[in-house]
Order: sequence, then C-alpha cells, then structure tokens
Amino acid sequence: QVQLVEQGGGLVQAGGSLRLSCSASGRTFNTVGWFRQAPGKEREFVAAITIRWSGGSTYYADSVKGRFTISRDNAKNTVYLQMNSLKPEDTAVYYCATNNQGSVFNINAYDYWGQGTQVTVSS
Repeated sequence: QVQLVEQGGGLVQAGGSLRLSCSASGRTFNTVGWFRQAPGKEREFVAAITIRWSGGSTYYADSVKGRFTISRDNAKNTVYLQMNSLKPEDTAVYYCATNNQGSVFNINAYDYWGQGTQVTVSS
C-alpha cells in the first residue's frame, strides 16, 4: 500500500505561480507522476519523475514544458511540482500517483493515487 497526500493548490491569477507537494508513505515505487483533470475532460499526464535511481529522470507534457518543474526530496519522501506562468487552461484538480512498471506517460500504469488538490487560475 502507498498513501499519497497532495498539498499546495489554490487560486492564483494568470502569470502567477504555485508549488504542489506530494508526500508519500508505504512501500517503495519507481516513479511519481502528476496528472490533472479539468471539468468535463479526461485526466491527463502533466509530469513525472523517477525515484529509485539517482539523477531522477523527469518527463513533461508538451503543454507544461518550460513552465512546470518536477523535483523530489527523497529524504522527505516528497515530490514537488513548481508551476510558473500559470494560465487559465491550467485550472484543474491535480493528482499525484505512483508507478512501479510501465510507461510514465500511461495513466493505466499508475496504481496508487492521492485525493487531489484544486488549482484555479483566473484570467
């Protein structure tokens, strides 16, 4: 079992920044990913980072490259998503999830999920 808790969501104006955190406990896992789901839309991949190996390879959706940064603090079992230059289209519930096998871009490869945190970007 893995328990995930997201924090850091909120309301911000366009162009602003937020930092989300995902604290994990339980068994080990290879990768932590961030996904988001806007009203009426499917949940989509945002970013991911590998955990078990040194270096922490990172992956991003094209829509957030250059604006979002994923990072990890293994000592704290926490993964962060720094979101800069936010746009109204970034408004969604953001979820973190863990993946032990499979493509980091494949939502079906993620087995444990947090409860989500709302991010709202006003224009």
